[in-house]
Amino acid sequence: MSDYPLVPLLALLLLLVLVLQIMQPGIVNQRWIANTVKFAIPLALLAGCQTMTMLTGGIDLSVGTVATMAAFIVATQGVDHAAPVAMLIALVPAVLIGFANGIGVGVFRVHPLIMTLGTSLIGVGFLQVYQRTVIAAGAKVPDFLIWLGTGLTGGIPNALLLFIPVAALLIFIQRRTGFGRLLYATGDNERATRLAGVKYWQVILALYMFSSVLAGIMGLLYMGLIRAPSLSLAEPLVLPSVAAAVIGGTSIFGGRGSYTGTIVGALILTVLTTLLTILQMPEGARRILFGAIVLLVTAAYLRIVDDR
Repeated sequence: MSDYPLVPLLALLLLLVLVLQIMQPGIVNQRWIANTVKFAIPLALLAGCQTMTMLTGGIDLSVGTVATMAAFIVATQGVDHAAPVAMLIALVPAVLIGFANGIGVGVFRVHPLIMTLGTSLIGVGFLQVYQRTVIAAGAKVPDFLIWLGTGLTGGIPNALLLFIPVAALLIFIQRRTGFGRLLYATGDNERATRLAGVKYWQVILALYMFSSVLAGIMGLLYMGLIRAPSLSLAEPLVLPSVAAAVIGGTSIFGGRGSYTGTIVGALILTVLTTLLTILQMPEGARRILFGAIVLLVTAAYLRIVDDR
């Protein structure tokens, strides 16, 4: 299993599905699989942001705010503008926050946790001010986003039309590009990377801008899935996105991880959430059990990988 770290993750995923089927026979069908995939995709996209930043030993806590801003802005701007224009406007804050994060972490050497938490709080403040200016105008989610977020074609979620190219791009960047190798190298030994002539701040700036834009795209998709604008729409997914990346084998210390594992981690958390819902556990107990399982799975998986 240490040579093929995806094996224990896939085994755990199948085990959870089996337990779910035993507890409620007949639940695992084509419709359930489609709904599970639809709700796992936004989490996997947000976890992709964490995977990329954690490869360098960082983290991005602003992705939830970025996604929420993109979702809220596209819904409010959709009243007066065509869908493509509204989506472009919604991604502007994502670019600005990503640029601020990149400059803060890469140039001024602010710790990623502090920097992204700060820009997240600033973004929430701006969003609250923005809400007051458009509260009377109402909201309209573009039909294309609803089709993409909730639609099925032949029983297959339309969201895969977005997710598959994005996932392929992330995996290609990590495995086949110089930028991906720089991310691993920076997380493994930043000083050696600097001595090799790499301009650290440029790598970090590109990384956090990419992460923020990806979070903005996730926000647009999530708005199409939920269809209800909110000032805290994607915030509950921030910590699960970190958990999905860690469960998938990405090291919080940098230098190790892959987006393939993160995708499986997102599926595991989504199935686990369904399982806890069926058990009808109180919210407090669900959070305790959820956190305990995440810790146990992460510890076991990292032990398997470290044994190599």
